[in-house]
Amino acid sequence: MAIDDFFTQTNKSLVLRVESSPNDPLQATLAARNLMDVQHVEVILGPQTWEEVSLVAELGERSHIPILSFSDFTPTWATERWSFLLQFSPSQSIQIKALAAIVSSWGWRRVNVIYEDMDSSVYGITPHLLDAFQKSGVEIGHLVPLPRFVSGISLMEILGNLKTDQCRVFVIHTSLPLSIRLFEVAKKMDMMTTDYVWITTTSTTSLVHSLNSSVMSSMQGVIGVNSYFPEMGPSYHDFYDRFYNKFGLEHVEEKNHEPGIYALRAYDATWILAQAMNMDRNKDRDNQGFIDRIFSTNSDGLSGKIHFVEKKPPPSHLFQIINIHGRSYKELGYWSESFGFSRSVDGRVNSSSMNILGTVIWPGGSHSIPKGWSLPTSFKPWRIAVPNTTLFKLFETISYDPFQNKYRVSGLSVDLFKAAVDRLPYYFPCDYVPFTGTFDALLEQVHLKNFDAAIGLIAITSKRYEKVDFTQTGLTEAGLLVMVVPVQIQSSNQAWLFVKPFTKAMWLLTAGINLYNGFVVWVIERDHIPEFKGSGLSQVGSLIWLSFSTLFSLRGAQLHNDLSRMAVVVWLFMALVVMQTYTANLTSMLTVPRLKPTITDIETLKYSRAMIGCTGQTFVPLYLSDVLQFNPSNIKANYTSLDEIARALNTKEIEAAFLQSPLAKQFLARYCKSFTLAGPTFAGGYGFAFQKGSPVLPDINTALIQVIETGKFQELENSLISAEMCVEGNTGSKDDDISISANSFQGLFMITVGASTISLLIHLITSCKLSGWMVKFSKSEWLACIRRRSQFWSREDKASRVSDSVEENSKDLAIQVGVLLSGSKDVNVSIKCVNN
Repeated sequence: MAIDDFFTQTNKSLVLRVESSPNDPLQATLAARNLMDVQHVEVILGPQTWEEVSLVAELGERSHIPILSFSDFTPTWATERWSFLLQFSPSQSIQIKALAAIVSSWGWRRVNVIYEDMDSSVYGITPHLLDAFQKSGVEIGHLVPLPRFVSGISLMEILGNLKTDQCRVFVIHTSLPLSIRLFEVAKKMDMMTTDYVWITTTSTTSLVHSLNSSVMSSMQGVIGVNSYFPEMGPSYHDFYDRFYNKFGLEHVEEKNHEPGIYALRAYDATWILAQAMNMDRNKDRDNQGFIDRIFSTNSDGLSGKIHFVEKKPPPSHLFQIINIHGRSYKELGYWSESFGFSRSVDGRVNSSSMNILGTVIWPGGSHSIPKGWSLPTSFKPWRIAVPNTTLFKLFETISYDPFQNKYRVSGLSVDLFKAAVDRLPYYFPCDYVPFTGTFDALLEQVHLKNFDAAIGLIAITSKRYEKVDFTQTGLTEAGLLVMVVPVQIQSSNQAWLFVKPFTKAMWLLTAGINLYNGFVVWVIERDHIPEFKGSGLSQVGSLIWLSFSTLFSLRGAQLHNDLSRMAVVVWLFMALVVMQTYTANLTSMLTVPRLKPTITDIETLKYSRAMIGCTGQTFVPLYLSDVLQFNPSNIKANYTSLDEIARALNTKEIEAAFLQSPLAKQFLARYCKSFTLAGPTFAGGYGFAFQKGSPVLPDINTALIQVIETGKFQELENSLISAEMCVEGNTGSKDDDISISANSFQGLFMITVGASTISLLIHLITSCKLSGWMVKFSKSEWLACIRRRSQFWSREDKASRVSDSVEENSKDLAIQVGVLLSGSKDVNVSIKCVNN
């Protein structure tokens, strides 16, 4: 079609010679030699695999004939070695990142990779595959090479071995003929059913459009990564129609006539060669000018943008994701290294999750997301290692049952793991095997796959994480290591000890309430007690004196108003309770001995070169020397029981002990009076260990979270900790001095403030009504009255002082009052004259 179109546009004819070599490097070499020596061609197109390219390129170099390769893998050194080799198909290596994105998007942690055993796969795809999956946190369980001409029996044997494993996610990178045979055998072995996942690369997916319905029936539910090409524009639609008709006429037996990426690349490559040959009919001897013109191409072809960078087309960055279902396939969307998954080519709406592409039909016709693993056909119980140590009996205890000739395991770690296993949505039998040795040796056995998992109080460290995976849910609250030290009696000789019984907030709140209560009594009694009148400064002093003197003396006889008496009674009750509480707490501080740590930080231990202790067979000694920088000669790590550690601390053999957080909790529960925690808690955690990439780990994590959310774990821990009885007598309180906060008197304060407020409001309402008159006040008049009643320097005080001088020169009371108030324009005065 390209040659015909070129002749139509330029009226220049080219002769096409075709030699068939169906994926056979040897036949491709013979065909190329025939084209060069017998038919004297000027350019050769078409080697599609690296095995073919490497042989044909050598012939082209000797004959000075350009070879245009359609292989998507060509080593960087190839074009330097063979100057007449031109790679036209872009590298598809980035599709491996699309595969890794698909696998990690669904949360699968392990895959099996099946590839065709040839150089282009071994050197071109496999290294990228390993790197991409490793970066995505996905482990390759089995890397299975398939010979090109593998027999059906061998295929059944290979797939049968894979079926016995747990992993159900398969990545297929083979040629189309081998993929067809593989899926046919897999269907016969019931491996195209629910729970299985099959993902194919471009080497298979790019030709799916040409498969018939019988072949498609054995590939139902397969997800494929396909080479993208723009299916738009008048040129493409014209080519599509002509190709569809021409292919249908020449191949009547075929039902699918659509062009694929290989057809588009063949058309583009032939057109570019024809243009270059037409421009240089009188080529130089070594064809170098012809090759340079091809490398300078920069145009839009049917397969996409055509240009070369360093004598190679840039690698493909955009891929199409398809899902085979029914007699054809569904285009789910696209993946690009720049924007992830998207339903459109421009990637405007994108996500790192494949969920954005919509519903996927998985093998077996299931719409639910496969777990990526299931119990193998020949399932053996999981071997779960349980450390047999003398220190952690609270967390794991091992005993031998002679009647049943097997070991029994129990403890907090074991009970928690069993509770999680019971919540798994499938049958999961386990054999618990005791292990005697260090924790590092135990994890090494898990790494070597002698055990499937290890449970117990296993600290999570970076070095251990290199060999095994840990559960995400910690067995205890956050904290890897703590420091335990003896306690000593704390002296009470402190200059400001008298303020310790109450917190700062309590002191401030008490003072504020006293001032408020004093203010209420002052407002109510100011008309009856002369001491409450005078200058503003004098009245402020009277108010403060009243607020605090009431705490120590009963002033009932001096009060004239029942409202003030009611407020004072409640006030005195509050004062009595507060003072008695203060006295009791202060007495306790002065008489009861207080305990404090002998050492408060690790820097003191380092500076004094004190001896410290820890448990053996754990990570602690290395952590102390490598991370906390303690001198190894000052570390004693030969303790095998809690009693030995307590004895060493009491005899000053060691100044401090560094224990794992859960073990420290057990230690302090047993020795509750003589020791305490000191210094910081060193970050870290504990968990169960599994083999790297274990498919059951995500389900175990989910089950552990469910157990913890129900409170079952806390219940187990509390029951076991409470079983540790304190073996010491009472040597005094080990708590720090506790100051009483305002929360303890919240109710009492509310009562006294409420009583005072009610008394104040009643007084203000009644005092603002004039005696003998039924005067209706407005809202503003009420507020003005209340404001005047609460002023320190009121108008009544001024009038009483002025009246003394006016009384000497006037005999009429009405005249006196009129003179005093004549300057007040904002007050309406009613005067009633009475006798005397």
